[in-house]
Amino acid sequence: MSADSRAHSFNAAADQYAAGRPSYPPALFDFVEQVMRRPLAGARVADVGAGTGIATALLRARGADVTGVEPGDAMAARFRTGLPDVPIVRGDGNALPLADASHDLITYAQSWQWTDTARSVPEALRVLRPGGALAVWWNTTAFDVPWIRAQHERIAHHCGVAPSPRARPDDGDAIRLAGLSGLRAVRRRVRWSRTVPLDTHLANITSRSAFLVLAEDDRRSFLRVERERLRELFPDGAVEEAYVVDLLVATRP
Repeated sequence: MSADSRAHSFNAAADQYAAGRPSYPPALFDFVEQVMRRPLAGARVADVGAGTGIATALLRARGADVTGVEPGDAMAARFRTGLPDVPIVRGDGNALPLADASHDLITYAQSWQWTDTARSVPEALRVLRPGGALAVWWNTTAFDVPWIRAQHERIAHHCGVAPSPRARPDDGDAIRLAGLSGLRAVRRRVRWSRTVPLDTHLANITSRSAFLVLAEDDRRSFLRVERERLRELFPDGAVEEAYVVDLLVATRP
């Protein structure tokens, strides 16, 4: 299955994505402001690969003048339903539909891996104002929590992929290209957790691209077994999910 097919698979599960995917902790945005040396309030921000608007809503809540950028029809429609007053334009990070030197911040929440960094880094440089920043982040797998690591291995096995020793897609090229492009990159990891109903947890894990490209029967068979296993771990039906946000913020001169 190609990366492009997996990227577009989210379009078929926009409502599931919106219902199950986790948000992000306030400390993430505190760190972005620290690196930018200015508050998000009043900053002009483009949230690229905005999806259903999870990160966009948080940026707006911090007072940012934010625009979503999203390639998928269903994702953009779900974005408009949830955030009717926030503008959204169609496009992706490889060819941003934004004017030169027009934004203070460009963000990628869970979406940087779907870009070609040889194109997306120069595009960020084109769109950012002097002193502007590019922020890339992922909610990563908390492998030090035994049940989460075991579930990760079960998911990988069911989807026919090798369990990854990394918690998120490799951003080595992003860091290298940022350096070559004159951007100053800073990394931060932020641990956080949320407690959700079992159904929300299952909606979250099966909204991942590796699951979305499987046949419906394959997804159902995994969910049936996984539901029973998690009921034994969490008899009250409340699942505590642990995350480590991996954040890269790169500023341009």
